[in-house]
Amino acid sequence: MKLINKIAFISASALLLTACQSDLLDTNPYDKVATESMWTNESLADMGVNGVYAALRQARVAHELFVHDAFGFTGQGRDPQPLLSGTATAGYDLFSNSWKEFYEGISRANDAIAHLNKVPMDAAKIERLTAECKFLRAYYYFRLNRVFQGVPLYLEPVEDAECTQGRESAGAVWQAIVNDLTDCIDSPNLPAKYAAKDADYGRATKGAAYALRGQVYMWMQDYKNAEADFRQVGKLGFSLFQGSYKELFKEANEQSDEMIFSEQNIGVQNYGSKTQFWLGSRVSFGSCWNSYLPHPDFVESYECQDGTPFNWDDFLPGYNSMTPKERIVFFLRDTVGNGYENFPEDFKEKLRIGFKNAAKAGAKMELYLPQGNEARLRRAYDNRDPRLEQTVITPYAQYKGAIGSTDHTYTLRWPCAPSDEVEPYDLRTDSQTFFYYLYRKFVAEGASEQLNREYGPIDYPLIRYADVVLMLAEAINEQRFDTEAIDLVNSVRNRAGVAPLQNTDPTLPTYVSGQDNLRERIRNERRWEFPIEGINPYDEMRWKTLKEKVCFAGNGSKQIWGEVVNVYAWKGDYIYTWAIPSTECERNPNITQNDGWIN
Repeated sequence: MKLINKIAFISASALLLTACQSDLLDTNPYDKVATESMWTNESLADMGVNGVYAALRQARVAHELFVHDAFGFTGQGRDPQPLLSGTATAGYDLFSNSWKEFYEGISRANDAIAHLNKVPMDAAKIERLTAECKFLRAYYYFRLNRVFQGVPLYLEPVEDAECTQGRESAGAVWQAIVNDLTDCIDSPNLPAKYAAKDADYGRATKGAAYALRGQVYMWMQDYKNAEADFRQVGKLGFSLFQGSYKELFKEANEQSDEMIFSEQNIGVQNYGSKTQFWLGSRVSFGSCWNSYLPHPDFVESYECQDGTPFNWDDFLPGYNSMTPKERIVFFLRDTVGNGYENFPEDFKEKLRIGFKNAAKAGAKMELYLPQGNEARLRRAYDNRDPRLEQTVITPYAQYKGAIGSTDHTYTLRWPCAPSDEVEPYDLRTDSQTFFYYLYRKFVAEGASEQLNREYGPIDYPLIRYADVVLMLAEAINEQRFDTEAIDLVNSVRNRAGVAPLQNTDPTLPTYVSGQDNLRERIRNERRWEFPIEGINPYDEMRWKTLKEKVCFAGNGSKQIWGEVVNVYAWKGDYIYTWAIPSTECERNPNITQNDGWIN
């Protein structure tokens, strides 16, 4: 039985908690099981601990973690525009909701840790559940501390009136997290790893604790200890999935040895994944919204399969010197062949209007090929790092979608002729006046992968072994230039099917020239390996690269050909540390605001 099946019987509104009930930390309304009753028998204690896990299902904690990519390098979308446009204030709900939801999880963990030893049940189980709750508390504090850089540190249950602590330093919070994770690692009853289909699969393990503690050390820039922890994870039985990158994110492989810790999902309302709803297009099962999209700069960053950096001019000479609107011509569909002649006259008229609009916008129409325009463009996407096509639906690529219970093969074309009656079927989006890349990763294919667009069955990875491998490579490289780090990166590249890096032949594009060069290659590898997993924006924050990779002047969310739709604005390095929510500053006189933010 999946762990989520156990949690599903405990409404998130039927939990414990007496902790920190000020508005921002408020866990009401709840039909609460009183804390003095919760820890009186084993069954209720199990419910209480599962409630600590259930906090993962909060939107800002893990349930909609894919949304976060929209403020990194890899993604774009309708949120969080205020953070990218420079208009965010301390009252921004991204800050307040994150604060509230993580402290809610911390409060649940504190209550469990404080009371489990009073439950009449096996001592070994008490010790294991306590370790699990310490892991979860560490995870929630980790997520808080990396964005707020110093928060109030509550390690015991407290009453409303006691929620007045000032902020601890970021270093003090990191150390508290390390202490909790060290307790997990030292626990004699916390398993190293659960096998797939184990009844307790999905619970915290020593492997997860080592991986998370290693990540904490990376934020502390303690690369020696990070290296030591990451090495332990592989020794405990975790390894890279050896199938295709695309198949790793299918239900059949959600419990592979690569998955270290995941949000558990089942295809039941309130307990399934929402990635389909937000990432899928109108021809994805359930007719979805594609509110979050791959950024064109990210798509263009993928190398060719032989390791050559991608350059538009290599495929479309003169592309780089053209204006974005002039480039529209290269993305227009063929009007000779490829099924165009099968369209009825009313659809052809819609397409003719689309072509006129492209010309009016500034497309350099003298370069248009009525037959072969699509094939010419496709050459820019063929023979790239295979993860590109397994992550992104690119122009004139196919996608197996569904309308109702009927599967169709759709193609992303421009301009679009939205019809489910006439082949060839065009991929229809929720933003038909703009031409965007779309996600393929985490999006169901056909009508049979899930029952509803709002509750998919696939677990959402929070920590996986590829993350550990690439962070181990980074930790090694930050200490010394070592070919072992190259080998670690290659283990991920080999799985992806892209040319391995090497440091023997400088004439090849895969040549690693030294420590600085390998640093950037590791960072790029992480960008290509983890899109839409909620990892990239925090990598960029940790590396202090948000300004250069995301928010430089004139950049913004873009259509495929590079035309800016929404402008980003960099207002200062203070953006690397989020504002303490203004309402929390008002309620707690001991809270100080981060530099650069005004309450």
